[in-house]
Amino acid sequence: MQIDVIVVGAGPVGLLTAIELSLGGARVLVLERLAAPSLDMKAGGLGPLGLEALERRGMAAAIAAAEARSFAAMAQTGADPRAKGSKYVGHFAGLSLIRKDAQKQPRRRARPVDQQALEAMLAERAQALGIEVRRRCEVTGFDAQADGVEVRWNAPAGPEQHRCSYLVGCDGGRSFVRKRAGFDFPGTEPSSTFYQAVAQIDHPERLAPMGWRRTADGIFSYGPFPGRLVMLEFSGAPADRQAPVTREEIEAVLRRVSGADVRVQALESASRWTDHTRLVDSYRKGRVLLAGDAAHIHTPFGGQGLSLGLVDASNLGWKLAAVIRGEMPASLLDTYTAERRPAAEAVLANTLAQVAIMRPDPQAGAMREMVAKLMQFDDVNRYIGEMTSGLATRYEFGSERNEVGRLIGDQPIHAAGDGDSEHTLYAAMQDGMGVLLDASNSQQTSRLVAAGTQRLRCIAVDSGPSMLIRPDACVAWVGEDDDTDGLEEALRRWFGPVPGDQAAPRSAE
Repeated sequence: MQIDVIVVGAGPVGLLTAIELSLGGARVLVLERLAAPSLDMKAGGLGPLGLEALERRGMAAAIAAAEARSFAAMAQTGADPRAKGSKYVGHFAGLSLIRKDAQKQPRRRARPVDQQALEAMLAERAQALGIEVRRRCEVTGFDAQADGVEVRWNAPAGPEQHRCSYLVGCDGGRSFVRKRAGFDFPGTEPSSTFYQAVAQIDHPERLAPMGWRRTADGIFSYGPFPGRLVMLEFSGAPADRQAPVTREEIEAVLRRVSGADVRVQALESASRWTDHTRLVDSYRKGRVLLAGDAAHIHTPFGGQGLSLGLVDASNLGWKLAAVIRGEMPASLLDTYTAERRPAAEAVLANTLAQVAIMRPDPQAGAMREMVAKLMQFDDVNRYIGEMTSGLATRYEFGSERNEVGRLIGDQPIHAAGDGDSEHTLYAAMQDGMGVLLDASNSQQTSRLVAAGTQRLRCIAVDSGPSMLIRPDACVAWVGEDDDTDGLEEALRRWFGPVPGDQAAPRSAE
């Protein structure tokens, strides 16, 4: 069996990475040490960029179904936001003040899609593509060489090894791949401990009202799902981060932080984490690459980490596939770090800021009140909303056009000569293709695309401007009718040679 890429980790980031690679023509094997997906409550929702990465790959209906199930669960607690018609769409440090009417693109929003539903829809898509996912396979070592990577793992039937062209570590915050490859992982030490649990409380009314509440001993939230608890203490890291989280521990923390006389009668699931914050210096070392929590860890406050990792996968997959196909040089992979590391830096910075103004001391309280007042201004509200949703992300391509370098949401497409028929951009991207929306009706544009890559779908549209969109929905070029020079440069940069270029030999490294 010939394998182009081995992906370590079958969580959401690993599965989406494998899907992107497979759509690009790469042969992929996914290795996962766990026997089955975890049933612990983790992320309760997903940001717009992560959702859109899945919608572009055919999972819009599954997302809508998962959201409906979540709303039904919320309705049991009286917290269904659809019934309340809330004007708020998010929070910053527990300040639920991000307003819908202050955002430029309010329809691009976070949605209550839990991690179990997310993993299930990704696993189904991976299976449909014929991607092999091997569980109970723990990677024990690998040797990265100039022309490939030799990977070793323990499988249920005994030790195995296989050679591949590239290895991608999507194996979480304690990544074996990251440690073995020797990536630098600088950052800050933990100062607080977070707990998340689903529990049966004897007097839940004593934790009312639902939502984030700051107390003299920390912060906690009860709801909006039945029995869901999130708590934060600023007493440093736990003595043993690997120890199981018990009912007694959750009860003690809840009573301390909330100040309420409540008891935990039963514990369905529980986890703990810290505000340990680290970021790799580079997402790539030769033929070894990282994505998701393997590359960056931070407090999950605000639910940004999962979406951040999914966009890593969306960014990396098509690029690595293009290199494997021999259509692009390995230097294309350098743009992965250049684009995604600044996005992670922004998330790490805002999560550190959120923790700082949640502390129970007077100085943090004064800053928290100031931030709340500043969020009454539309510009500040929009800034924080776009920052925490990821919609502020813009890769630096050197263009003066604001749209260039941004990740575009789904939108209608009115194809030229198609009357009143309406299509959507994401519907044209289901198979991992890039898209050129061509409003120029130019023979030069047609010549460029016809002689170029087969990984680009050209759609003549009846209104402009024209727009080149990469497979990860990043706008690579925007131009008017006569701007074929800019288009040539963008096509060459992201899709390969254009007519007139001399063929150059390409290598995987």
